[in-house]
Amino acid sequence: MIRFVRTHAARWVSALAAGAVVLALAVPAGAQVFAFSKEDLTEFTAQNPFDRFPDGRPRIPDNLLERARGLSMEEVLMISGKGFRNQYVDGWKLVQPGKKMVGRAFTVLFMPSRPDVDQVANARAKAKGFERYNNQTVMDMLGPNDIVVVDLFGKKDGGTFVGDNLFYYIMRATKGAGMVIEGSVRDLQGIGDMDMPGYIRDVHPSAIGNVVLAGWNVPVRIGGATVMPGDLVVGDREGVYFIPPSMVTAVLDTADETHIHDEWTRMKFDTGKYKSTDIYGSPRTPELKKEYQEYRDRRLKEIRGK
Repeated sequence: MIRFVRTHAARWVSALAAGAVVLALAVPAGAQVFAFSKEDLTEFTAQNPFDRFPDGRPRIPDNLLERARGLSMEEVLMISGKGFRNQYVDGWKLVQPGKKMVGRAFTVLFMPSRPDVDQVANARAKAKGFERYNNQTVMDMLGPNDIVVVDLFGKKDGGTFVGDNLFYYIMRATKGAGMVIEGSVRDLQGIGDMDMPGYIRDVHPSAIGNVVLAGWNVPVRIGGATVMPGDLVVGDREGVYFIPPSMVTAVLDTADETHIHDEWTRMKFDTGKYKSTDIYGSPRTPELKKEYQEYRDRRLKEIRGK
Protein backbone atom coordinates (compact mmCIF):
# COMPACT_ATOMS: atom_id res chain seq x y z
CA MET A 1 0.00 0.00 0.00
CA ILE A 2 1.28 3.44 -0.85
CA ARG A 3 2.39 5.55 2.05
CA PHE A 4 2.53 9.27 2.35
CA VAL A 5 4.60 11.56 4.49
CA ARG A 6 2.38 14.58 5.02
CA THR A 7 3.43 17.98 6.30
CA HIS A 8 1.89 21.44 6.23
CA ALA A 9 4.98 23.49 5.33
CA ALA A 10 4.21 26.76 3.54
CA ARG A 11 5.02 26.96 -0.19
CA TRP A 12 5.64 30.04 -2.34
CA VAL A 13 4.59 30.21 -5.97
CA SER A 14 7.77 29.99 -8.05
CA ALA A 15 7.34 30.39 -11.77
CA LEU A 16 7.63 34.19 -12.00
CA ALA A 17 11.04 34.33 -10.33
CA ALA A 18 12.50 31.58 -12.47
CA GLY A 19 10.93 32.94 -15.63
CA ALA A 20 12.46 36.35 -15.08
CA VAL A 21 15.92 34.81 -15.11
CA VAL A 22 15.52 32.75 -18.23
CA LEU A 23 13.58 35.41 -20.15
CA ALA A 24 16.69 37.55 -20.27
CA LEU A 25 18.55 34.62 -21.82
CA ALA A 26 15.96 33.57 -24.39
CA VAL A 27 17.33 31.90 -27.51
CA PRO A 28 16.10 32.39 -31.09
CA ALA A 29 12.83 30.99 -32.43
CA GLY A 30 12.78 27.25 -32.89
CA ALA A 31 13.41 26.50 -29.22
CA GLN A 32 10.88 26.43 -26.41
CA VAL A 33 9.61 29.74 -24.98
CA PHE A 34 12.67 30.24 -22.77
CA ALA A 35 15.96 28.38 -22.78
CA PHE A 36 19.63 28.39 -21.98
CA SER A 37 21.80 27.79 -24.99
CA LYS A 38 24.65 25.34 -24.54
CA GLU A 39 26.97 28.32 -24.05
CA ASP A 40 24.70 29.92 -21.44
CA LEU A 41 24.39 26.68 -19.51
CA THR A 42 28.14 26.17 -19.59
CA GLU A 43 28.69 29.72 -18.31
CA PHE A 44 26.19 29.41 -15.48
CA THR A 45 27.69 26.07 -14.39
CA ALA A 46 31.30 27.07 -15.02
CA GLN A 47 32.49 25.50 -11.77
CA ASN A 48 31.39 22.04 -12.92
CA PRO A 49 34.48 19.76 -12.74
CA PHE A 50 32.98 16.93 -14.80
CA ASP A 51 32.16 16.19 -18.43
CA ARG A 52 28.98 17.52 -19.99
CA PHE A 53 26.07 16.19 -22.00
CA PRO A 54 25.80 17.49 -25.58
CA ASP A 55 23.31 20.16 -24.44
CA GLY A 56 25.84 21.50 -21.91
CA ARG A 57 24.31 19.95 -18.81
CA PRO A 58 26.94 18.79 -16.25
CA ARG A 59 27.36 15.02 -16.22
CA ILE A 60 28.18 13.84 -12.72
CA PRO A 61 29.87 10.42 -13.14
CA ASP A 62 27.81 7.31 -12.45
CA ASN A 63 30.26 6.07 -9.81
CA LEU A 64 29.68 9.25 -7.79
CA LEU A 65 25.92 8.81 -8.12
CA GLU A 66 26.33 5.36 -6.63
CA ARG A 67 28.38 6.71 -3.73
CA ALA A 68 25.71 9.35 -3.12
CA ARG A 69 23.14 6.66 -2.26
CA GLY A 70 24.63 6.56 1.22
CA LEU A 71 24.21 10.28 1.89
CA SER A 72 21.95 11.68 4.58
CA MET A 73 20.50 15.19 4.61
CA GLU A 74 22.62 16.03 7.64
CA GLU A 75 25.80 15.13 5.76
CA VAL A 76 24.87 17.29 2.78
CA LEU A 77 24.24 20.21 5.13
CA MET A 78 27.96 21.02 4.89
CA ILE A 79 27.31 22.92 1.64
CA SER A 80 25.47 25.60 3.66
CA GLY A 81 28.82 26.56 5.14
CA LYS A 82 30.14 27.05 1.61
CA GLY A 83 27.46 29.59 0.74
CA PHE A 84 24.86 27.21 -0.72
CA ARG A 85 22.13 27.91 1.83
CA ASN A 86 19.09 27.53 -0.42
CA GLN A 87 19.38 23.97 -1.72
CA TYR A 88 17.21 21.91 0.63
CA VAL A 89 13.43 21.43 0.31
CA ASP A 90 11.11 19.45 2.56
CA GLY A 91 7.39 19.17 3.22
CA TRP A 92 6.77 16.65 0.41
CA LYS A 93 4.30 13.86 -0.04
CA LEU A 94 6.42 10.83 -0.86
CA VAL A 95 5.71 8.01 -3.23
CA GLN A 96 7.74 5.00 -2.01
CA PRO A 97 9.10 6.84 1.08
CA GLY A 98 11.50 4.01 1.92
CA LYS A 99 13.31 4.31 -1.42
CA LYS A 100 16.33 6.63 -1.76
CA MET A 101 16.41 9.02 -4.72
CA VAL A 102 19.71 9.87 -6.45
CA GLY A 103 20.31 11.28 -9.91
CA ARG A 104 21.05 14.29 -12.12
CA ALA A 105 18.55 17.14 -12.39
CA PHE A 106 16.69 17.63 -15.66
CA THR A 107 14.76 20.81 -14.98
CA VAL A 108 11.37 21.74 -16.43
CA LEU A 109 9.54 25.07 -16.11
CA PHE A 110 5.80 25.62 -16.50
CA MET A 111 3.84 28.85 -16.19
CA PRO A 112 0.14 29.63 -15.98
CA SER A 113 -1.47 29.61 -19.42
CA ARG A 114 -1.70 32.97 -21.23
CA PRO A 115 -3.04 33.18 -24.81
CA ASP A 116 -0.34 35.36 -26.36
CA VAL A 117 2.48 33.33 -24.78
CA ASP A 118 0.77 30.05 -25.68
CA GLN A 119 0.51 31.19 -29.29
CA VAL A 120 4.26 31.79 -29.56
CA ALA A 121 5.07 28.53 -27.80
CA ASN A 122 2.79 26.53 -30.08
CA ALA A 123 4.22 28.19 -33.19
CA ARG A 124 7.74 27.30 -32.14
CA ALA A 125 6.68 23.75 -31.38
CA LYS A 126 5.14 23.31 -34.84
CA ALA A 127 8.30 24.69 -36.44
CA LYS A 128 10.18 21.86 -34.75
CA GLY A 129 7.71 19.19 -35.83
CA PHE A 130 5.61 19.02 -32.65
CA GLU A 131 1.88 19.63 -32.46
CA ARG A 132 2.66 21.63 -29.34
CA TYR A 133 5.09 21.56 -26.45
CA ASN A 134 3.76 19.67 -23.45
CA ASN A 135 4.82 17.46 -20.57
CA GLN A 136 5.57 14.54 -22.90
CA THR A 137 7.98 16.68 -24.92
CA VAL A 138 10.46 16.70 -22.05
CA MET A 139 9.78 13.13 -20.95
CA ASP A 140 11.06 11.91 -24.31
CA MET A 141 14.40 13.63 -23.63
CA LEU A 142 15.10 11.81 -20.37
CA GLY A 143 17.83 9.22 -20.02
CA PRO A 144 19.26 6.90 -17.34
CA ASN A 145 19.80 8.54 -13.94
CA ASP A 146 17.93 11.72 -14.94
CA ILE A 147 15.57 13.07 -12.30
CA VAL A 148 12.94 15.31 -13.81
CA VAL A 149 12.59 18.37 -11.56
CA VAL A 150 9.40 20.22 -12.46
CA ASP A 151 8.35 23.70 -11.40
CA LEU A 152 4.55 23.63 -11.72
CA PHE A 153 4.24 26.51 -9.23
CA GLY A 154 2.41 24.34 -6.68
CA LYS A 155 -0.59 23.82 -8.94
CA LYS A 156 -3.01 21.07 -7.86
CA ASP A 157 -6.03 20.99 -10.20
CA GLY A 158 -4.50 20.78 -13.70
CA GLY A 159 -0.98 20.69 -12.28
CA THR A 160 -0.73 16.93 -12.71
CA PHE A 161 2.58 16.36 -14.50
CA VAL A 162 2.00 12.61 -14.83
CA GLY A 163 -0.50 9.84 -14.26
CA ASP A 164 0.39 6.18 -13.88
CA ASN A 165 1.20 5.48 -17.55
CA LEU A 166 3.64 8.39 -17.92
CA PHE A 167 5.06 7.73 -14.47
CA TYR A 168 5.81 4.23 -15.74
CA TYR A 169 7.40 5.64 -18.91
CA ILE A 170 9.70 7.88 -16.88
CA MET A 171 10.59 4.99 -14.60
CA ARG A 172 11.70 2.95 -17.62
CA ALA A 173 13.51 5.84 -19.34
CA THR A 174 15.48 6.91 -16.26
CA LYS A 175 16.05 3.42 -14.80
CA GLY A 176 13.86 4.36 -11.85
CA ALA A 177 15.81 7.46 -10.82
CA GLY A 178 12.81 9.45 -9.60
CA MET A 179 11.00 12.75 -9.96
CA VAL A 180 10.44 15.99 -8.04
CA ILE A 181 7.18 17.78 -8.86
CA GLU A 182 6.36 21.22 -7.46
CA GLY A 183 2.81 20.41 -8.46
CA SER A 184 0.71 17.26 -8.49
CA VAL A 185 0.15 13.83 -10.02
CA ARG A 186 -2.92 11.75 -10.87
CA ASP A 187 -3.70 8.01 -10.85
CA LEU A 188 -2.13 7.59 -7.44
CA GLN A 189 -3.41 4.06 -6.99
CA GLY A 190 -1.40 2.87 -9.99
CA ILE A 191 1.66 4.97 -9.25
CA GLY A 192 1.86 3.60 -5.73
CA ASP A 193 2.68 0.12 -7.02
CA MET A 194 5.67 1.27 -9.10
CA ASP A 195 9.27 1.07 -7.97
CA MET A 196 10.37 4.68 -8.37
CA PRO A 197 10.62 7.46 -5.77
CA GLY A 198 8.48 10.52 -6.31
CA TYR A 199 8.40 13.79 -4.37
CA ILE A 200 5.14 15.61 -5.00
CA ARG A 201 3.06 18.38 -3.48
CA ASP A 202 -0.40 16.97 -4.08
CA VAL A 203 -2.72 14.59 -5.94
CA HIS A 204 -5.68 15.40 -8.19
CA PRO A 205 -7.73 13.37 -10.70
CA SER A 206 -7.57 16.08 -13.42
CA ALA A 207 -5.32 15.99 -16.48
CA ILE A 208 -2.59 18.61 -16.83
CA GLY A 209 -4.04 21.83 -18.24
CA ASN A 210 -4.22 25.62 -18.17
CA VAL A 211 -0.42 25.79 -18.16
CA VAL A 212 2.28 26.46 -20.75
CA LEU A 213 5.60 24.62 -20.97
CA ALA A 214 7.99 27.54 -20.66
CA GLY A 215 11.35 25.79 -20.72
CA TRP A 216 13.60 22.87 -19.93
CA ASN A 217 17.20 22.70 -18.79
CA VAL A 218 16.78 26.17 -17.29
CA PRO A 219 17.03 27.38 -13.68
CA VAL A 220 13.89 26.58 -11.69
CA ARG A 221 12.70 27.32 -8.19
CA ILE A 222 11.55 24.33 -6.15
CA GLY A 223 10.28 25.38 -2.74
CA GLY A 224 12.98 27.74 -1.51
CA ALA A 225 15.74 26.22 -3.63
CA THR A 226 17.30 27.29 -6.90
CA VAL A 227 17.89 24.20 -9.04
CA MET A 228 20.26 24.13 -12.00
CA PRO A 229 20.33 21.52 -14.76
CA GLY A 230 22.80 18.80 -13.83
CA ASP A 231 22.64 19.30 -10.05
CA LEU A 232 23.01 16.15 -7.98
CA VAL A 233 19.56 15.38 -6.58
CA VAL A 234 19.44 13.39 -3.34
CA GLY A 235 16.17 12.60 -1.62
CA ASP A 236 15.18 10.58 1.45
CA ARG A 237 12.36 10.58 4.01
CA GLU A 238 13.42 14.02 5.28
CA GLY A 239 13.49 15.96 2.02
CA VAL A 240 15.49 16.71 -1.11
CA TYR A 241 18.90 18.34 -1.58
CA PHE A 242 20.02 19.86 -4.88
CA ILE A 243 23.82 19.79 -4.82
CA PRO A 244 25.92 21.81 -7.30
CA PRO A 245 28.34 19.58 -9.24
CA SER A 246 31.27 21.58 -7.87
CA MET A 247 30.40 20.43 -4.33
CA VAL A 248 29.72 16.75 -5.03
CA THR A 249 33.19 15.32 -4.40
CA ALA A 250 33.68 17.29 -1.18
CA VAL A 251 30.28 16.18 0.14
CA LEU A 252 30.99 12.53 -0.64
CA ASP A 253 34.49 12.56 0.85
CA THR A 254 33.22 14.14 4.07
CA ALA A 255 30.36 11.64 4.22
CA ASP A 256 32.78 8.72 3.85
CA GLU A 257 34.58 9.75 7.03
CA THR A 258 31.28 10.26 8.85
CA HIS A 259 30.09 6.77 7.86
CA ILE A 260 33.36 5.21 9.01
CA HIS A 261 33.21 7.07 12.32
CA ASP A 262 29.65 5.85 12.89
CA GLU A 263 30.63 2.31 11.92
CA TRP A 264 33.55 2.20 14.33
CA THR A 265 31.56 3.86 17.13
CA ARG A 266 28.80 1.26 16.96
CA MET A 267 31.30 -1.59 16.79
CA LYS A 268 32.80 -0.36 20.06
CA PHE A 269 29.37 0.07 21.65
CA ASP A 270 28.54 -3.52 20.66
CA THR A 271 31.39 -4.81 22.84
CA GLY A 272 29.60 -3.55 25.95
CA LYS A 273 32.95 -2.41 27.39
CA TYR A 274 32.60 1.33 27.03
CA LYS A 275 30.50 4.24 28.23
CA SER A 276 29.16 6.56 25.54
CA THR A 277 31.58 9.27 26.64
CA ASP A 278 34.54 6.90 26.08
CA ILE A 279 33.76 6.65 22.39
CA TYR A 280 31.38 9.38 21.20
CA GLY A 281 31.73 12.00 19.77
CA SER A 282 35.47 11.21 19.64
CA PRO A 283 37.62 8.51 21.27
CA ARG A 284 38.61 9.52 24.77
CA THR A 285 42.02 7.88 25.30
CA PRO A 286 45.17 7.99 23.13
CA GLU A 287 44.90 4.22 22.57
CA LEU A 288 41.35 4.45 21.31
CA LYS A 289 42.21 7.46 19.14
CA LYS A 290 45.04 5.53 17.53
CA GLU A 291 42.81 2.51 16.99
CA TYR A 292 40.16 4.67 15.34
CA GLN A 293 42.63 6.48 13.08
CA GLU A 294 44.04 3.19 11.84
CA TYR A 295 40.57 1.83 11.23
CA ARG A 296 39.54 5.02 9.41
CA ASP A 297 42.58 5.01 7.11
CA ARG A 298 42.09 1.34 6.23
CA ARG A 299 38.40 1.76 5.49
CA LEU A 300 38.94 4.87 3.36
CA LYS A 301 41.35 2.92 1.16
CA GLU A 302 38.77 0.18 0.79
CA ILE A 303 35.95 2.56 -0.03
CA ARG A 304 37.85 4.76 -2.47
CA GLY A 305 39.87 1.99 -4.03
CA LYS A 306 43.23 3.56 -3.25
